[in-house]
Amino acid sequence: MSNFHILNFGCRATQADGAAIEREMLASGLLRTDETSASVVVLNSCTVTAAADADVRAAVRRIHRNNPLAKILVTGCYAQRAPQELAALPGVAWVVGNSHKSQVAGIAASAALSAGAPVSAPPHSQTDHNANEADEPGNISALISLDQIAAAEEIGSVNSAAEFISGDIFAHTEVLAAPVFEGDATASGFTRTRANLKVQDGCNNRCSFCIIPFVRGNSRSLSTERVIAEAEQLVRAGFQEIVLSGINLGRWGRDFERHASSGRNDRFVNLLRYLLNRTAIAKLRISSVEPMDWSDELIELVAQEPRIAKHAHLPLQSGSDRILRQMHRKYRPWHYEEKVTKIRAAMPDAAVGADVMVGFPGESDELFRETYDFIARLPFTYLHVFSFSPRPGTPAAMLPDQVPVQCARQRNRLLRDLIAQKNAAFRRGFVGRTLEAIILSRSNSPSQPGAANVAEALTSNFIKLTLDGDRAPNQWITSQVTALTEAGLHAHLA
Repeated sequence: MSNFHILNFGCRATQADGAAIEREMLASGLLRTDETSASVVVLNSCTVTAAADADVRAAVRRIHRNNPLAKILVTGCYAQRAPQELAALPGVAWVVGNSHKSQVAGIAASAALSAGAPVSAPPHSQTDHNANEADEPGNISALISLDQIAAAEEIGSVNSAAEFISGDIFAHTEVLAAPVFEGDATASGFTRTRANLKVQDGCNNRCSFCIIPFVRGNSRSLSTERVIAEAEQLVRAGFQEIVLSGINLGRWGRDFERHASSGRNDRFVNLLRYLLNRTAIAKLRISSVEPMDWSDELIELVAQEPRIAKHAHLPLQSGSDRILRQMHRKYRPWHYEEKVTKIRAAMPDAAVGADVMVGFPGESDELFRETYDFIARLPFTYLHVFSFSPRPGTPAAMLPDQVPVQCARQRNRLLRDLIAQKNAAFRRGFVGRTLEAIILSRSNSPSQPGAANVAEALTSNFIKLTLDGDRAPNQWITSQVTALTEAGLHAHLA
């Protein structure tokens, strides 16, 4: 047994955690393979919604059915929240919370290299979450929820052989991360063109609906020198774009202040300057940054610096002041609107996106209309719309006036229809103009004789682009937009 497979669920931060685990396992001499032949399968889980939990349980059942000899290790956010729940699933050998995620590669490597010998976990601290601990930070898995009842019904029998390792996530100070690459090398060419680099983890906010602080801990940052080193390595490898990500990215560097004696002002905007000054990266792209962290200084830098993609993502959640207060969000609708207005004034062609939640408890038709009208009048170019999912132990899960699922789904569709219209209008405005784009992949259409080759690209302002011809991936080009397509734009080289 000397091979493994990793499945990642959820956000960019989880993907980065999985990449770090994979890098360590490869360094241990293990070989990457598919899940049906792997001796150890690592599931790096998400728990942001009940559906995310269900996806992980379904994957465990599938892997155990198709590869019954595999040792399954579940880690990540679900593993931190409810380790006993996952440990009871047949086929699971270990459950390792985020608090002990740095041990995952060692556990898996030890098992995979044991060549069929009886497998046992290394010494660990097995937490026993009980009802008396329910109010303590990090022990949120003690709370009973409908999700846990549903999971127990799915499990049926208890897998008593599984070990689980989970501790106080708020004592965690490490940032586990490695670059995540978009695409893979294929027969048609090199397609790993964009790298996601996680530079921050955890969150100090306490939004009433969000489980993430309880499974990822307090905000903490990758050191400046470590970020520079990772970025320089990516540049040497030929990558043309780095996407900076984190759980609360705009808070990067704030945790350094408690330990710094130099008096250096560590803020996210300064990290961007460090990267621009000390690396030769062609393009930086910023992932999600909270509204109030879009300072005038950050907006000005993104607008004026040609090596930063013209793309701003600001989580909104709701356009209703009453709902935002119930969510414990740290801004009001007029604060948010002011930030978006400044971004659009500084960057008229920028992509502006947001996360929006529908169906939060107490969201009446009138309050939803406030969100709908708010979105309709602001210059959004895309949205990530999702329905409220009660997470065990969060204040919102216990609020009255829960919104029926069908109602939330209807509101979800209304917002998706609205943003589709706004996105089409945004894209239509670029027909006949030139746009900068990075080529992601090319299609040679071998199954369709005579079919034209088409290259796929992504513009600096986050629009999917297709170009005729055999274009080599991993290069920035200037394109002349010729037509609107169903999901993007079509262009040729300018």
